[in-house]
Amino acid sequence: MAVGHTLLVMRYQVLKTGQPYRELGADYFARKDPQRLASRLIRRLQELGLKVTVETPTAA
Repeated sequence: MAVGHTLLVMRYQVLKTGQPYRELGADYFARKDPQRLASRLIRRLQELGLKVTVETPTAA
């Protein structure tokens, strides 16, 4: 049922905009909000019992 809904939404957008369908890519959500991805991955590691320390890289 969910796949059918997705296909219906895709077709609607193609008809509405008149542009061909464009695949956003498997990493679309990671590129869209990298901070949210980082938070989710840190939380997942902590749930596995690991202590996580995050450092931002400095410019070389």
